[in-house]
Amino acid sequence: MITVKNLTGGYAGGEVLKGISFEVCEGELFGILGPNGSGKTTLLKMISGALNFREGSIDVEGRPLTQYSPKQLARMMAVLPQHGEQAFPYSVKETVSLGRYAHQKGWFNSWHDEDEQIVQKVMEQTGITRLQDKSIVELSGGEKQRVFLAQALAQQPRILLLDEPTNHLDLSFQKELLDLLKKWAAEEELTVVSIFHDLNLASLYCDRLLLMENGEVLIVDTPAEVLKEERIKKVYKTQIKNHPHPEIAKPQLLLVPEADGGHDADFKIDARFLDVGQDRIVLQSPMNLRTMSSGITGAGIGWHSSFVHRVVPMEYDCSDHKAEMAEYLQENGFLPSETVGMMTAVPAETASYQLFEDGDLSIFIIVSAGNTHRDRPRNINTWLFINGKISEEAFIQSAMTAAEAKISVLNELEGSGAGSAGQSAGISTDSICIAAIQQGESIAYAGTATPLGKLISEGIYTCTKEAILKYRSSKAAFKH
Repeated sequence: MITVKNLTGGYAGGEVLKGISFEVCEGELFGILGPNGSGKTTLLKMISGALNFREGSIDVEGRPLTQYSPKQLARMMAVLPQHGEQAFPYSVKETVSLGRYAHQKGWFNSWHDEDEQIVQKVMEQTGITRLQDKSIVELSGGEKQRVFLAQALAQQPRILLLDEPTNHLDLSFQKELLDLLKKWAAEEELTVVSIFHDLNLASLYCDRLLLMENGEVLIVDTPAEVLKEERIKKVYKTQIKNHPHPEIAKPQLLLVPEADGGHDADFKIDARFLDVGQDRIVLQSPMNLRTMSSGITGAGIGWHSSFVHRVVPMEYDCSDHKAEMAEYLQENGFLPSETVGMMTAVPAETASYQLFEDGDLSIFIIVSAGNTHRDRPRNINTWLFINGKISEEAFIQSAMTAAEAKISVLNELEGSGAGSAGQSAGISTDSICIAAIQQGESIAYAGTATPLGKLISEGIYTCTKEAILKYRSSKAAFKH
């Protein structure tokens, strides 16, 4: 559809683009990225024919761009600039109607029913029908952006060139606009070439991305390939983290601000922050911790500062345990959004907790355990606090290492095979929460052969065994 080869040029002050080459396919939503001054807008102007280039070529549908007359180009290609300008106080409808100019024929341009239908359709699609009789000078920046988009669409182009199309738009209309562009690209084979400053929107909606730096192309590929963490850090000169979108297979980039330095470099989670009461165990951290948990609240990956292990009676009605747990937390002064909350029927006083250290490395572990005989469902609840900065891989390995250590205890205390699911006459209600302070030296791994893994194995084994024995002793004492 569009072929750019060795494009070089710029303005009177000097060249901006240097040997740019790429292709855009029909029906593709193609994004152009790059920091300010990288040449994005200059490139778009050259593709639109608004700016001449010194060397290279641009072909549109196999024909050199320079062979199209302005009116021919307007029928094929529409442009939405970064800042739409309106010299006269036209109404919204009149402004949109200007998009039909390229389709007018003869000495006396006439307005037909088809023109009216197209104008009404694009105003409806862009959500400005209710504004059609207003003067454009009365509109907000976001409303004006919609009007100029409608004007571009009224041209019925085969190619749509956009310079930051979501500029001035609120969140909901950003999504509506890009959903609409994606739909047109797929259903009507509209080719969309757009500049984006928002890398996450570009990732979500574009089929391919072109990343520019200093007037040159760094890479043209899928969002997953272009938005590599180290590449974006280098080009944009800022700290970011690359994470997958939770719903679709597209990367998302998160800015990482400078650390505020509000916490002691030697800070660690230990028994100072723990409160073991009669009806609950609470650990209240003075800072948010990175967590991975199977809690009733705070499940999955997140950041939390409160950790509540609530003791409930054996006859507790768990039909709506999530809502009831959230209500309990609020009534007791905890914010559910900041709390990992768990439930157990195991008495709080039988819990085992201890700080384990190996040089500069330390972890704090809390375990409660009940019903550990093979003929009953198991209930072992584990909290593992890591005083360090660990990778996502280390989070997962920590859970695996902890599980192995727990099973070793069960096999030792209850005989071979006690740790297997097939030996239990019920469903295990075990839970786990791994939390890291995420400061200090980075720790990449937590497998059983690593320093962190060895410390986790030792700590989980020790606390799990002690918690089981304390629980059994309490039951035996109760019987007598």
